[in-house]
Amino acid sequence: MTALRLSVENVLALSPNETVLAEAIAEHVQATTGRRSSPSEFRSWQRSLPVLARDLADAGLHRVEMLVEYKLPLTSRRADVILAGVHPRTGEDSYVVVELKQWSRAEPSELGEHLVIVDGMPGGETLNPAEQVRRYCEYMCDFLGVFDGKPNGVYGAAYLHNAMDLDVDGLSEQVRDERSRLFTKQRRGDFLRYLSERLADKPGADAADRLLNSAVAPSKQLMAYASKEIREREQFTLLDEQQVAYELVMRAVDKARRADSKQVVIVTGGPGSGKSVIALSLLGELFRQGRSTLHATGSQSFTQTMRRYPGRGSSRIQGLFKYFNSFVDAEQNGVDVLICDEAHRIRETSTNRFTPAAKRTGRSQLDELLSAARVPVFLLDEHQVVRPGELGTADGIERYARSKGYDVRLVSLDEQFRCGGSRKYEQWVLRLLGLADGGPMEWDGDDDFEVRLADSPQELEAFLHAKPGTARMTAGYCWPWSDPRPDDTLVKDVVIGDWARPWNVKKDRAVGDYPPSMLWASEPSGFGQVGCVYTAQGFEYDWNGVILGPDLTVQDGQLVTVRGENKDPSFRSRKSVPDSDFDQLVRNVYKVLLTRGMRGTVIYAVDPELRSFLTNLIRTTGA
Repeated sequence: MTALRLSVENVLALSPNETVLAEAIAEHVQATTGRRSSPSEFRSWQRSLPVLARDLADAGLHRVEMLVEYKLPLTSRRADVILAGVHPRTGEDSYVVVELKQWSRAEPSELGEHLVIVDGMPGGETLNPAEQVRRYCEYMCDFLGVFDGKPNGVYGAAYLHNAMDLDVDGLSEQVRDERSRLFTKQRRGDFLRYLSERLADKPGADAADRLLNSAVAPSKQLMAYASKEIREREQFTLLDEQQVAYELVMRAVDKARRADSKQVVIVTGGPGSGKSVIALSLLGELFRQGRSTLHATGSQSFTQTMRRYPGRGSSRIQGLFKYFNSFVDAEQNGVDVLICDEAHRIRETSTNRFTPAAKRTGRSQLDELLSAARVPVFLLDEHQVVRPGELGTADGIERYARSKGYDVRLVSLDEQFRCGGSRKYEQWVLRLLGLADGGPMEWDGDDDFEVRLADSPQELEAFLHAKPGTARMTAGYCWPWSDPRPDDTLVKDVVIGDWARPWNVKKDRAVGDYPPSMLWASEPSGFGQVGCVYTAQGFEYDWNGVILGPDLTVQDGQLVTVRGENKDPSFRSRKSVPDSDFDQLVRNVYKVLLTRGMRGTVIYAVDPELRSFLTNLIRTTGA
């Protein structure tokens, strides 16, 4: 279930023993997300929920359903409470999303239109809760079938039940509409009227059922909406820290221009946390405003795909997409904003063995990128460093930028958007690969994300073929990668028993009916070839098939890497890639491969011992 269902009476009955109430919610959160609740969350459940329940009772709304810690579709972001009931005038289902804040003091921040600074809260700016809840309502209307044709069926309110108006002076001025009202302790009467105008004292169980069982629209895949995002208008609803990052950059652009200074923004987040969505949202808005803005990556596949889809038919838009090594001779502060997506792929220098001696300046690639724009923006995930020489880290970028005297802002996207919003799955992958503490853990299921273990590569492929939506197969680099034959066919290099398939096309030109490497993830004809990490990184698809190659096995309950089974030419030299670096890089490779899917992942392990080990971890098998 995506929320813990409680009645007003339930909460009031448990209020004298607040710990019991909080423990019940914490147990629900751990069961559905795989993580333990923080002390601040625990305190919020103890103190804020009883306040809301008493207010509902005083408003005569005893029969409204309270959906606590409601998980928004296709993301692990949770709304504090959704009140489900009947509209007093229309008799239709009516919902009010409530964000509960224990804040005593807060003030608007000068760094963003909807950003606030909260007294006593570490970490800098956060999103105004009124804007936070407005975006939750907008997001629900985008993705839940229950709101089809009923955009006015959901309302929102931020309730700062410990604060007086003067304590949060200025926050209410950021309120936009009826979906984003803000109430303080001093405005409790207004809050009760707001609720009574949208909810009747009638049973809300049916409305709660319809919300919890609503059909969910497909996730907005990046490339499908990228063109409209840049050319027309905003296509993606940014949530919480995503919007914080967006507003910090937009305000930094204005500040840097006015003060003739440089502002650096670093955004970190796991796979699917919205880094590229933020990048495209920024690029689109700045492009429409006429600001000089460029997008850069270290990935040929990603950049070429951006040029093909958003840039199709427009050389001007195609020219927005560059590579990290495109700024060797760039003019200092030549553009307003440089968006460095996949910044973990930044290398030590932009030169290579083909660079003429006259152009070998010894300058670092990071220095080139920082110099090129008034506002350099870096979006990265340090667990996605998969090649020797990639050295983009938040700490390294911050330290170097500060050494140059630049102002730096950091934002952490702690939510998981791609994998069905399954934070639980991301944590399972990190622990399986030894990238997080605790050791491998059993996968006991998630309503929003399917994980399967295949007994053979044939079963893996059949599972993907039967699924609706997009699907791709990937594998560790444990087989040779041949050039195409003269007759434009691909060599079936990935051989496992009597099953054999080709790798994706090596180069940026199609081979027969097979798409070029940069379009393997987006063209329908990419299914049937096995993708490697260099092709898959940065992309997403609905269903993900991953072949764990023989370079992974298990010893004493922990996964270990086997260097002799890996065929990646980048890892060949022990001098340039010591065993410890190889071990880390291979784990990162499989982390990238295992987190490409949005709806589910099916896994096949070549190593029999690893396959047996995974059988004991993953209880669901087969197609």
